[in-house]
Amino acid sequence: ETGRLIPREDYRLSTLNCGGEDFAVACMRANLRYGKNQRREDVKSHHYIISFDPRDGPDNGLTVDRAQALGEKFCAEHFPGHQALVCTHPDGHNHSGNIHVHIVINSLRIEEVPFLPYMDRPADTKAGCKHRCTDAALRYFKSEVMEMCHREGLYQIDLLNGSKNRVTDREYWAQKKGQAALDKQNAPMIADGITPRQTKFETNKEKLRQTIRAALSAATSFEDFSSLLLREGVAVKESRGRLSYLTPDRTKPITARKLGDDFDRAAVFAVLEQNAARAAEKPAAIPEYPRHGKTGIQPTKVPQTAPKQDGVQRLVDIEQKMAEGKGRGYERWATMHNLKQMAATLNVYQEYGFTSPEQLEAAVDTAYQEMRQTSGKLKTLETKLQGKKELQQQVLAYAKTKPARDGLKAQKSEKARAAYRQANESDFIIAEAAARYFKAHGITKLPARKALQAEIEQLVSKKSGLYNTYHEQKQRYAELQTVKRNIDQILRREEPHRRKEQSHER
Repeated sequence: ETGRLIPREDYRLSTLNCGGEDFAVACMRANLRYGKNQRREDVKSHHYIISFDPRDGPDNGLTVDRAQALGEKFCAEHFPGHQALVCTHPDGHNHSGNIHVHIVINSLRIEEVPFLPYMDRPADTKAGCKHRCTDAALRYFKSEVMEMCHREGLYQIDLLNGSKNRVTDREYWAQKKGQAALDKQNAPMIADGITPRQTKFETNKEKLRQTIRAALSAATSFEDFSSLLLREGVAVKESRGRLSYLTPDRTKPITARKLGDDFDRAAVFAVLEQNAARAAEKPAAIPEYPRHGKTGIQPTKVPQTAPKQDGVQRLVDIEQKMAEGKGRGYERWATMHNLKQMAATLNVYQEYGFTSPEQLEAAVDTAYQEMRQTSGKLKTLETKLQGKKELQQQVLAYAKTKPARDGLKAQKSEKARAAYRQANESDFIIAEAAARYFKAHGITKLPARKALQAEIEQLVSKKSGLYNTYHEQKQRYAELQTVKRNIDQILRREEPHRRKEQSHER
C-alpha cells in the first residue's frame, strides 16, 4: 500500500534450537562461536517451502495450525541440529488458496546428529559443519514430503519424476506481468462494453508448447513432426538423445527440459509410435468429393470415463426427520435438497450409461472390488517400503560406527581393546544391534547406500501412483453407492403408488 509492504494478518511462526532467542541473534551467536558465515559470499541459510494442494483445506481438513505442526515435525526430523525458523501462511502471493510452510535453517549445524539417508560425508553429521543442499538431498526431501502427505491423507503429486509442463520462476513472473499489462490495456475497452480480442496472456514458451502439441497430435514419424513444426517456423533438433526447439525470434534453442517432460525425446517418440500404430489400424478412406470446411489439426477428444460433476449427496428421509421433531423450515429445505439430488442422481445415472438398476448394482460391486484390489497392492507395497526403510536405518547406523570399529582393530593388546570398547560403548552397542538385524534377515552383504535410497524413492513414486488411483476409486465407489441408495429410496417411495395404480386398473 503506497509503496510499502503490508504485514500478513494470518500466519504462524516458531523457532527450533534457538534457546528462546530471536532466530537471527541465535544464528549470529552460533556463527561467531564456530567462526563460520563471516564473509559476505558465505551461504548463511537455506530456505525450503512445503506447498500443499488448495483442495486439502476443504477436502482433507488441513488448517494453518495443522500445517505448522507438520512443518515443525518435518524440520526437526530432516534438519536436526540446525537453528530453524518455521512459518506457515494460509495463502500465497498469487491468492491460489494453498496453505504453505516456509522452513529457513541456519546453514551451520550446532549439534552432532545421526547419519541421515541424504548424507554422504562424515562432516554432514558433525557440529560446526554446514548443511549441503545436494541433488540427492532434494530427492530425499521430496520423497519424504510425499510420504508425509500419504500418511496424513492429503493430496499429493509425484515430485520425483518431473513435470509434464515445467514452468520456471522467470516464466511464471513473465506471465504474471504480461497478464497484468494486458488487463490494464483491456480495462478501457471493457468499460466501454467492447469485448477485447485477447484476454489471456501467453508466454512465448507456452505458445511453443501449444505448437509442439498440435504438431505431435498429427505426426506419425519424427520427419512428419519436424516438417509440421517447420511450417510454424520452429526447428527441432536432436543431440545426444535430447530434443531442443528453436523459434524464429531466438538465436539459442529452448531445451525440452525447460518446457516439460512431455516434450523430451522419450515422450515425443512414444506419442509418435502410438499415432503410427493408430494410423496402421485405420483403413485408408478414398474420398469421392473434395473436403470442405475446417482444415488443420483437430484435437483428439479423450473418452469420458466418469461424469463431471461436483458429487451426489444422499436423499433425506423427510418423514423420519419430521417424526424426530424437525420443523417446517427444515421440511422445505429437505424437499428442495431432495429435488436437486434426484436430478443429480439421474444425471450421473445417465452419464455412466446405465440402463437398469441391475447394471448399477454390478458397477457398484466392480468398483468395490477394484478399490479393494488396489488397497491390497498398496498395503503390500507399504510393507515392502517399510522394510527397506528399516534396513536403511540399520545400514546408516552401522556406517556411523565405522570409525569406532576401525579404531578397535588398530588396538594392539587385549587390554587396550577392552579399554577402547568401554570408551566407545554406545557405538559398539549400535553396531552389534545392526549386526543382529542383518543376521536375522539373512543379509550377508550390505547394499550400497545410494542404491538403497534410489530403490526407496522408486517405491515411494510407485506408492504415490497407487495412492492416487485408490483415492479416485474410493471416490467413484462412494459416488456409485450414493446413486444406488438414492435410486433405491426413490423406488421404495414409488412402490405404493404403483400398487395403487395396479389395483385401480384391476
